[in-house]
Amino acid sequence: MWRASLGEVPDALTELLSDHERERERRFARPSDGRLWARGRGVLRELLGRYLQSDPRALEIVTGPNGKPALAAEPTHSEDAPGATGVAPEHRLSFNLSHSGEIGVFAFTTAGPIGVDVEVARGPRDTLALAARALGAEQAARLGRLDPAERQQEFLRAWARQEAILKCLGTGLGGAAAPAERPGAAPSELWTAELDMGAGAAAAVALDAAPRELCCWIWRGARRAA
Repeated sequence: MWRASLGEVPDALTELLSDHERERERRFARPSDGRLWARGRGVLRELLGRYLQSDPRALEIVTGPNGKPALAAEPTHSEDAPGATGVAPEHRLSFNLSHSGEIGVFAFTTAGPIGVDVEVARGPRDTLALAARALGAEQAARLGRLDPAERQQEFLRAWARQEAILKCLGTGLGGAAAPAERPGAAPSELWTAELDMGAGAAAAVALDAAPRELCCWIWRGARRAA
């Protein structure tokens, strides 16, 4: 797991982006939103390059039908057998990313699908109405019993956990029906963990099974070549 402050990421890192990613940045209605998105993709490519020991610019990132990014194929390293065309499926790197405001989180594993989400408190909004629509009646009722000062943080935690689960399952993002209400989904079988983002923010990660360890680092800049 990595956390980055996207407001401090140099725009030079966006030079790693593909033409398709640059086009997507230009489609944002607010240039500031596009800039943060592009910086997040730049950090993602830089980290993928580290893990795969490859040129970040050469990596082909594709998007699934429900918006989940993945590598089209992992690069073949020199130690691979002659004629090899990639990495065995059980050893392929899975990743996911999320950003809210200027906080970006990035997750990587070779243990199977992974999902991560971060949520930062925004302006005034009806959290109970949002919870009823996106999290389900049970969660909305639980939030309704909390003190308003506590409700906002709990709402962020519940929302981040659901989004992480949906992204791990690859079944859709952004306020979809609660996982328990989605046919075929089995959120209770996933391993989830909350990530400490401080007051006014929440984050969560979801995997098929508990990892051997969960390591969290702060991204402080691209690694310089020796």
